Amino acid sequence: MIHHLVLFKLQPHVDEEKVEWMMRETRMQLLKIPEVLSVRCGKNVESGSEWPFFLAVEIESLDKLGLYMKDSVHVKFVEEVIKPNITARLALDYEMEPGKDIKYS
Repeated sequence: MIHHLVLFKLQPHVDEEKVEWMMRETRMQLLKIPEVLSVRCGKNVESGSEWPFFLAVEIESLDKLGLYMKDSVHVKFVEEVIKPNITARLALDYEMEPGKDIKYS
């Protein structure tokens, strides 16, 4: 099981209302992708945080993560929701099964 976590720095024009919209769109759009088992997203409770928005998806394997990244819904989501509203992103992928060799994920 892969936990794909992405942290975002936001553009100056992104206000509270826009972040709420981004959260709704993240859940609505990414759950349409067959490889996605779960979606989480949110805003940092610490005002002025360097990384004020995150999204996380759980996906069965690294192969399916690759399919998720290329899925047309994901590509459209990134182009329409993420890119216009961020200045930077940090993506991290974690294996969640103890003792499992990552190369077999």
